[in-house]
Amino acid sequence: MRADGTFSVKAFVPTELKPEPPVTTGLPVGVGTMEKHFRGEVAGRSATLFTAAYDQESGVGTYVAMESFEGSLHDRSGTFNFVHSATTSGSDRSAEFFHVVPGSGTGGLAGISGTGGLAVDADGTHRVWFDYEVDAADAGV
Repeated sequence: MRADGTFSVKAFVPTELKPEPPVTTGLPVGVGTMEKHFRGEVAGRSATLFTAAYDQESGVGTYVAMESFEGSLHDRSGTFNFVHSATTSGSDRSAEFFHVVPGSGTGGLAGISGTGGLAVDADGTHRVWFDYEVDAADAGV
């Protein structure tokens, strides 16, 4: 099945990261937490751990995010984790990765598996989609 939705970032909190031993590279590495709210066939909220090596001025870098989602996909409610990453050269996205974490689903989303994606429209609308399956035996159906 495919579930489409939009989301907004309700909070982004940068977190100080002091790796040991310190290594200086051409791009600074940052860590933060985010809260997102989703609407549409994907409805709910997520808590996100966000890591990036990114240059704000040029828009060049790569991010990796692990999200813990609570809500519903279509008429199935529960929780699960998903991970995504992408690289940008400042004007495009490449090397995109998006995957539901196996074994992470609960409730009506127990047994969920799949992929998905993220996109930002020209008007700033943030979109998300999941191409997923739920093992009916795991979801208690």
